[in-house]
Amino acid sequence: MTAPPRLQPLVRARLGGLGERGAAWHEALPDLLDRLADEWRLTWGRPLPGGSASYVVAAETTHGEPRAVKVPVPDADLADESRVLAAAGGRGYVRLHGHDAQSDALLLERLGDSLDRSARPPEEQLAALAETLHEAWTVDLPALPGQEDKAVGLHRLVRELDERLGHPTHPRVLRTALDHAERLAGWDGPTVTVHGDPHPANTLRAPDGRGSGWLLVDPDGFRADPAYDAGVTLRDWCSHLRGPDAGRRLRAWTALVAGRTGLDPDRVWAWAFLERVSTGLHVWGFGADRVGRPFLESAAALLSAPA
Repeated sequence: MTAPPRLQPLVRARLGGLGERGAAWHEALPDLLDRLADEWRLTWGRPLPGGSASYVVAAETTHGEPRAVKVPVPDADLADESRVLAAAGGRGYVRLHGHDAQSDALLLERLGDSLDRSARPPEEQLAALAETLHEAWTVDLPALPGQEDKAVGLHRLVRELDERLGHPTHPRVLRTALDHAERLAGWDGPTVTVHGDPHPANTLRAPDGRGSGWLLVDPDGFRADPAYDAGVTLRDWCSHLRGPDAGRRLRAWTALVAGRTGLDPDRVWAWAFLERVSTGLHVWGFGADRVGRPFLESAAALLSAPA
């Protein structure tokens, strides 16, 4: 590779927010890929979808084994991801084949299409997510030193981002999100090593059909209330949450996920709402306001629609 590869729109937006640091990373990416190809004995294939924090590309080993390589952007840290994937050993998660400590790049098994591309209705996608989380939660890692209470951190993030961005959040939505964060903070019940971002685009078809048939990628991997992960599964779906039936629809999906995971539906709902608002503001904060706005608009729709 000689020219910097084309990046996904969210990655470009994130790099744009990093200024010269982001531009330098993009310019140096071909040399890094050349080094990884030599060290891991790979030939490169096509770029793959990779969210907002990494460049992901298909590869093949000299023995013809399909792989994927994930390279984080400068403000992303994949050290915790490699820790979770190494501990999982392919249970509920993509299998890790290598980790480059210098760049934090990951060498992964190549999976099939993502759950969000399966054309399954939301109810089936949520059921598959819940089943896959059950297996992923068997990965038992200790809390990292100094780990902050997730609800406390999201309370601060929502308040600070809303102020910095000029208050794009409807006041009632903002107050509801902050109220949820205050109620969720200080959880003293059972905790698990949560994925942290288990949505359909992060859930891909297992090439060998193991487990639920689906595997999670991109784990954050921290100890928390399992209802947090369950709530994140309900965070997206913005295009489905419009009009007077939005609240009833999401309540039904919440009951489905809570029932499949054995969790308190009220906590799942609260985490889902808090994550909807915090994600909208987070994405807006690195310049992708067109992506972030539907999260905030759907949160407002949920408050105005009958539940």
